[in-house]
Amino acid sequence: MSASAPPQVHFRTCNLCEAMCGVRIEVADGRITSIKGDAEDPFSRGHICPKAVALRDLHEDPDRLRHPLKRTASGWERVSWEDALRDISQRLHDLQKEHGPNTVGAYLGNPNVHNLGAMMFGPMLLRALRSRNRFSATSVDQLPHQLAAHLMFGHQLLVPIPDIDRTRYMLVLGANPLASNGSLMTTPDVRARLRAIQERGGKVVVIDPRRTETAAIADQHVFIRPGTDALALFSLLHVVLDGDAHRLGRLAAFVDGLDTVVPLVRDFPPERTAPHTGIAPEVLRGIARDFLAAEGAVCYGRVGVSTQPFGSLCQWLINVLNIVTGNLDREGGALFTLPAFDLIGGPRAFGVGPGSHGRWKSRVRGLPESSGELPVAALAEEILTPGEGRIRALITVAGNPVLSTPNGTQLDTALGQLDFMVSVDPYLNETTRHAHYILPPASLLERGHYDLVFHVLAVRNTAKYSPPVFPAGPDSRQDWEILLELQHRLETLRKGRSVRALLQHQALKRLGPERLLDLGLRMGPYGTRFHPLKQHGLSLAKLRAAPHGIDLGPLKPSLPGRLRNRSKRIQLAPELLVADVARLRAAFPDDAAPREGELLLIGRRHLRDNNSWMHNVPGLVKGRPRCTLMIHPDDASRLGLAEGGSATVRSRVGEVTVPVAVTADVMPGVVSLPHGYGHQRPGIRQQVASAHAGASINDLTDDQALDVVSGNAAFSGTPVQVRPA
Repeated sequence: MSASAPPQVHFRTCNLCEAMCGVRIEVADGRITSIKGDAEDPFSRGHICPKAVALRDLHEDPDRLRHPLKRTASGWERVSWEDALRDISQRLHDLQKEHGPNTVGAYLGNPNVHNLGAMMFGPMLLRALRSRNRFSATSVDQLPHQLAAHLMFGHQLLVPIPDIDRTRYMLVLGANPLASNGSLMTTPDVRARLRAIQERGGKVVVIDPRRTETAAIADQHVFIRPGTDALALFSLLHVVLDGDAHRLGRLAAFVDGLDTVVPLVRDFPPERTAPHTGIAPEVLRGIARDFLAAEGAVCYGRVGVSTQPFGSLCQWLINVLNIVTGNLDREGGALFTLPAFDLIGGPRAFGVGPGSHGRWKSRVRGLPESSGELPVAALAEEILTPGEGRIRALITVAGNPVLSTPNGTQLDTALGQLDFMVSVDPYLNETTRHAHYILPPASLLERGHYDLVFHVLAVRNTAKYSPPVFPAGPDSRQDWEILLELQHRLETLRKGRSVRALLQHQALKRLGPERLLDLGLRMGPYGTRFHPLKQHGLSLAKLRAAPHGIDLGPLKPSLPGRLRNRSKRIQLAPELLVADVARLRAAFPDDAAPREGELLLIGRRHLRDNNSWMHNVPGLVKGRPRCTLMIHPDDASRLGLAEGGSATVRSRVGEVTVPVAVTADVMPGVVSLPHGYGHQRPGIRQQVASAHAGASINDLTDDQALDVVSGNAAFSGTPVQVRPA
């Protein structure tokens, strides 16, 4: 018997969440034997969370699809890639030819931004579709961030990043970075970084309707009634700008609009907003004073403040607070990144557009586009409502909107009424079960990886490329190969065959994402294009030679040069957002108070839960059930609910039954369900997830509840009725 070959060691970035943790993977005899944190990774420094081990489980998952499937009258059948791609492109072309380009919609899930190939080649397919009916997870997540960045700084990705490693005061609203690993603030080992703030004499303050894992380790936690964060932020600004005071400092030379903001904040003293927010005036005044006094402070808000009726106002006011206290573009405050592959300031061919708003509107409800996408809350009605322009076909790429978008039951019904649907996805799940074809890409360990987006959002400038751990199988296709082939076939059917188009297609296939990445790195701020000694500039070859990654240094002040609007000035008071303040005033009049006995539903996530597809990993769902309804003891007693019992929760759009968890970690009047569950629907092939089905919070959230400025779904604060099951 011959001895086994010594194990191979691979260094990689975990791409199961935003943290970009470095992992050390050992492979022996073609199987992973160990996954550990990479102690030499300059960004994560050996830290990993429980999700990292799931890289092996997802790669080996017997439920993961490995060849194209076609839905037939007798069930799912395996088909060849050629037959599937030919039929898909022909049917999409025929529908568009008969009913117009907008008859085909597209939905992109958030795993696309963790995927180098999908980021490079997905936009090409969207352009080939020529449809205005584009949707993505952006409008159930971070759209208010991007809209505020577009309006204030000139680019949708110019999101200010908390300088967590140097700040002395961190104010957190509607965010739980210990569970998210720092969403839109790419931060491995958040716990250690927050603890370091405290160890250097600083302070961490959390304002949230729930005592989250982050709030539990903070110096101060303040409950706030869901949906009122804009009022609290206005009150903080009222104190900060009392008497027209400000601390713009060097920012004053390129800030417009302070004279508009000052009168607005005068209308929101803490005493006026307290009946709505539930925060005592002296508490808000104390937070404002401490924020001003700190030598470097930053305010950070995330999903909880974005997914509410005034999400855009919240993200705008967070930026305003950081600006008027002099903490934007300041070490220890909020700074902009300078990534090696620069999606913002790099060559146009390799970048993301600066953003747009309201160039067209959805057919049924007239909701505005943002950066070329319509709010996904409108997707179901665009399928179900008859008339010219109705969506008859849909392409989904790495998404499960039935579980991740509001009123998932309605969308579930709508998908069943499509003339045609195709999903690029590795699983037969709650959404893809409606598809006529499922095209599964190669495993995430069978492709190279570079984080195009999360380096733009990271708390430190680094760069790292991860080669594939395993070769793709002979019948496998990479995500980008599937997307490129669909794009080419659709263009050929529409325009006819041409030598030029064929040559372009062949050239893109030869380039692939890695060569495009190399070009972008060479033309980036650290690349050979700008380096006086070209051999020292950054390139893909340099990253391959540095398997742990390259440290490019801490974030640095970059304004006004980093601004991307024509004026090169910060727009402190965008007209679109200023006009929305009237809606805020009308929603919370002085003579109104919260309704007695009303319960408001909020979401939550766990460190082991990132997306619904994580629920098919045994190691991530083991232990006590996490899909429970958190409810305060006072509310539980009033309603006759007990720990471990079951409750029926009803909203305007639906009803679910869930186990009860009685806890003082939610404020009275608030209940909480986690995101991503609801795996009880028939026809899915995810054995582990089905055994831990839970209930979908989005069978309760309302597709009619939106932040009307951006169109982002307003999940947080859904009114519900709760009773014993």
